[in-house]
Amino acid sequence: MNTKPDHLSRRKFLVSSLLAGGYAALPKSARAAEPISLATTTPQPTGPADHTIRIGLGLVELAPDHIVSTVTYNGQFPGPLLRLQEGKPVTVNIHNDTDVPEQLHWHGQFVPVDVDGAAEEGTPYIPARGMRRITFTPGPAGLRFYHTHVTAGSDLSRGLYNGQAGPVYIEPKHEPGDYDREVFLVLKEFDPFFSRGGDMAQDFLAGSGVSELKETGEAAMQASLAKGMPHGYEVGYGAFAINGRMLGHGDPIRVKPNERILFHIVNASAGEIRSLALPGHTFKVVALDGNPVPVPAEVPVLWIGTAERVSAIVEMKHPGVWVLGDLSDDDRKNGMGMVIEYAGRKGEPQWKKPQPFHWDYTRFGKADANAPTADEVIEMTFAKGNAAADRFNLWTINKVPFSMKTNEPRIHLDRGKRYRLRMRNASDDIHPIHLHRHSFELIRIAGKSTGGVMKDVVMLGGYQEMEVDFVADRPGLSLFHCHQQLHMDHGFMVLFDTA
Repeated sequence: MNTKPDHLSRRKFLVSSLLAGGYAALPKSARAAEPISLATTTPQPTGPADHTIRIGLGLVELAPDHIVSTVTYNGQFPGPLLRLQEGKPVTVNIHNDTDVPEQLHWHGQFVPVDVDGAAEEGTPYIPARGMRRITFTPGPAGLRFYHTHVTAGSDLSRGLYNGQAGPVYIEPKHEPGDYDREVFLVLKEFDPFFSRGGDMAQDFLAGSGVSELKETGEAAMQASLAKGMPHGYEVGYGAFAINGRMLGHGDPIRVKPNERILFHIVNASAGEIRSLALPGHTFKVVALDGNPVPVPAEVPVLWIGTAERVSAIVEMKHPGVWVLGDLSDDDRKNGMGMVIEYAGRKGEPQWKKPQPFHWDYTRFGKADANAPTADEVIEMTFAKGNAAADRFNLWTINKVPFSMKTNEPRIHLDRGKRYRLRMRNASDDIHPIHLHRHSFELIRIAGKSTGGVMKDVVMLGGYQEMEVDFVADRPGLSLFHCHQQLHMDHGFMVLFDTA
């Protein structure tokens, strides 16, 4: 049984698609709002910067016959790999060569609100045709990334739909180095389009749902359809790539027998969940979202939610020419893969689909963990209003969608206290939940206890429950949201305020 959400097959299921001209067909109120720039003047840099990033239109050659025009960093996709040192301050000049204000989010880092890159928190915009200079201290160590963080609405050239993403690796003060070399992979889809359709089962996550949540979610959907409402808009994609190249194009990863490769993998998607398998090989997961796991474990398949990162060691013990690719046949055939070529081996790259495998975060945690008692438990229920936001789905947290007009924090925290988020998903969508400027510890997933796994994004399964703990040690506003662009643009956000 194929448990992978098959995205191109899903598009065959969708009732209708908005391809060329789809944007014009959408109501103006559904399109991306023009942000108000909080930076009214362009700062004048003094002295050299450690890094310079330029935001501008560029061409990405996915294949010789498939070139896309998109917004990139430094004219390339992915953006340049930034290797920073933990605890050593760094200065970055960010130039915006486009005609609209931009944000650059330092995903997974513990930085101040004026640097983090979210306007909702108060980060100044990078002005159109202007620049910002920022200085911050990188941390924590491990695999992070940087990406745009603006509202796209229905403008598929904005936000995470374009090519603004690049990897960051923060060198730890003490690196065990139990590998021969590193390979960085950035997964991304291109050629987005709007479609309208129904929900698809996504059952690759371990654990079962809660009957009460399922009844609530399905009743709300049936009531909407009974009123004649169509399914809300979704986004599909025509091309997929790893490091900006479709499968079969670009250089393969060349390896030697018995070589130990540490793969650092970033899912830079706007909303896709990815899987990766390499026939005849296993992945020893050593870090999730850049944070070392308590129990490194070997798995046959990696499942990586939107904005998640995985660091895994693969020991090259099966010579040949192989496809490292997505389990979805359609997505892999449309580019989501890369060739692995052993020294001295030639021929057509081979693919063999692995047996079904459930992704279980608790596999990497401590089964007998006893989490400290939380100072406070915050109950959160996520729900969907089908096509309730001008034909887009409206997402709510405790029945309230985020208001980009008022931008008011709803959850007030005391600095230094430990909070437990008890999250309940009253939809059958999988939500990659992200908390800015913090890491959280996984405590309980679908009824199963765990501990020690620290993340900044976690997939919450359809109709499932999850508990995570974090310490409110970052003063100011912190944005909490689903990392799917379509969801956060239509209500799935809330602001925490720590004082």
